[in-house]
Amino acid sequence: MKKPGEHAIVIGASMSGLLAARVLSDFYTIVTVLERDTFPDADAPRKGVPQGRHTHGLLARGSVILEEFFPGYSSEVVAQSGGLAGDVANDVIWIGHNVRLANGASDLIGLLASRPVLEGHLRRRLMSLPNVRVIENCAVRGLATDPAHRSVTGVRTYAQGKIEETLNAELVVDATGRGSSSAAWLEELGYQPPAREKVEIDISYMTRTYRRRSTDLHGKHGIVVAGSAPNWRNGVMLAQESDSWIVSAGGYLGDDAPDNDEGFLAYLATLPTMEIHDVVARAEPLTDYRRYRYVSNLRLRYEKLARFPENYLVFGDAICSFNPVYGQGMTVAAEEALALQRCLRTGSNDLARRFFGAAAKIVDIPWDIAVGNDLRHPRVKGARPLMLRFINWYIGKLHLAAKRDSTLATAFLEVVNLMMPPSSLLSPAVAWRVWQGNRRPVLPVPSPAIEAARRNSASS
Repeated sequence: MKKPGEHAIVIGASMSGLLAARVLSDFYTIVTVLERDTFPDADAPRKGVPQGRHTHGLLARGSVILEEFFPGYSSEVVAQSGGLAGDVANDVIWIGHNVRLANGASDLIGLLASRPVLEGHLRRRLMSLPNVRVIENCAVRGLATDPAHRSVTGVRTYAQGKIEETLNAELVVDATGRGSSSAAWLEELGYQPPAREKVEIDISYMTRTYRRRSTDLHGKHGIVVAGSAPNWRNGVMLAQESDSWIVSAGGYLGDDAPDNDEGFLAYLATLPTMEIHDVVARAEPLTDYRRYRYVSNLRLRYEKLARFPENYLVFGDAICSFNPVYGQGMTVAAEEALALQRCLRTGSNDLARRFFGAAAKIVDIPWDIAVGNDLRHPRVKGARPLMLRFINWYIGKLHLAAKRDSTLATAFLEVVNLMMPPSSLLSPAVAWRVWQGNRRPVLPVPSPAIEAARRNSASS
C-alpha cells in the first residue's frame, strides 16, 4: 500500500487518540502521539482524564471494534486485570422510565473494567507497534502551517524545561477531547470556527468504589437506572476489577448527591429500586467520594465548514461530547476510527471533508439518543419537535412491554449499544410486540420514595 505520508501526529493519548493512532499506523511510516500527562506506572487515574475515576464500561459495539484493531484485547483485560466480559442484556439489570427490563440471553457482549485499565491495556498494545512512539509531558501550543495557512505542516510543542519546537508531519489529528483548542486555532489562521450545538443539563454525579461480594445482585454484573420523572435521578453500579463495585448516582440541573454516608444512602433510596442502596449499605468502601460535573452536551459541526486546512483532522470528543451517563464516548470514538480507516484507504485527498461527513453520520445517532432522552426532563431547555415527543412516548411504551418481553428488551439494548439504528425499534415486528405488550397494564418498579416525590410534586 502506498502510504499517504511519512509522519502523522496525534494530539492526546485518550482512548480516542489511541484509536486514531492505531488506524494511522497502517498508513504512515511513523505515528507520534503527544500527551501532556505523565503515564502512571500502574493502571491508575491520571490528571488529564478527570472522568477516569468514575463509572465506565465498553458497549457491545465498542468491544467488537476494539477486537478488530487489537485482537484479544477483551480477553487480555479479563485475564490480566480482572475485568469482566458479559452479556449486556442478561448480566446487567436495566431500569428506564421506572420500569425494569426483562433479562434474556443475547449476542451483546460488553466489557467492564475501570477507565485506567481499559486505557492502559490499549496504550500498551499501541506502543508495542514498531512505528508508533508516544511522547509524554508534551503540550501542544498551536499548529504549524504553510505561508498561506492552507495546510497544516505540524505542531508547535513545549516540554517542561525545553524551548518551544516544531514537529513536522503530513497529518495532524486533534484528539484532545472536550477541551480542544481546534476552534481557537482555526480562528487564529483566518478560518471560521465550527457552529456549536449545546444542550445544557448541568448533571452531576457522585462516585465511590466498594468491595464486591459474589452474592451481590444475585450474581449480576451491574445495574443501570436511567433518570425519569419525578426526580430524574440516575444510578449505576458496575462490577470492576479486583472484586469491586463502582457506584455513581446523580441528577440534573444541580441535583447533587451528598458526599457522606448517610446522605448518599438516602439519595440512593430515591431511585426506583433499592438494589444499589442495599448493596452499598453493607459494602466495604474502597475509596473516598468523588464528584464529576458535566454542564452540557456539546457538538461542533466541522462537517458544515466551507473551508478547512489540509492535513488536519479533529476526532472523538473534540467533535462531540455527550452526557456521560449513556456511556457512548469510547464506542463513538471506535466508530470514528473505522470511518478514518475507510477514508484513508481511498487516499488522503480531501480527507477532512470526507472524514467529517462520515463522522457526522456516526455522531447523529448517539447525539439523538442522548439529547432526546435528556429533553424528556421538562426543565432541560431545547426544541421538542413532534417527532421527538412521539419517539419518547413510544420508547416509554416499549419499556412497559419489555418488562415481560426479553426480545423487546434486547432490541432496545441493541440500539443503546449502537449495534442497531434507532429506526429498528419502529419496525413492524417490534411495533407489534410493543402494542401487544401494552394490552395488559404493567406497573412501574415500586418505590416508596418515588411515590412520595410524586405526591409532593402534585401538592406543590
